[in-house]
Amino acid sequence: MKIFHNPRCRKSRETLQIIEDANVDIEIIEYLKTPPTKEVLKSILLMLDIPAEKLVRKSEQDYKDNFKGKSLSEDDWVNAMIRFPKLMERPIVISNEKAILGRPPENVKAML
Repeated sequence: MKIFHNPRCRKSRETLQIIEDANVDIEIIEYLKTPPTKEVLKSILLMLDIPAEKLVRKSEQDYKDNFKGKSLSEDDWVNAMIRFPKLMERPIVISNEKAILGRPPENVKAML
């Protein structure tokens, strides 16, 4: 199991705690320090079954400063999240080629 994690995010910490409490081996990827590659992010979007724009946090300052009101292609949104990883919704948990968003954190229980 993998979690794309932001330790400063309460929902991300709560999701990670649920996984740790279940004694599941977890690879923690701090995506702000190590953003996913374009290929990895596209794979995550396929597993989530959502378009890239749905994974964008529109409350982030990077969004407001650079993308608000703009119509971007799927590829452009992916590139935006790679360039500005804070834009990615979090946490994202991956297991057995399936992914979920840990919002709310209890969503992860379906993967345990």
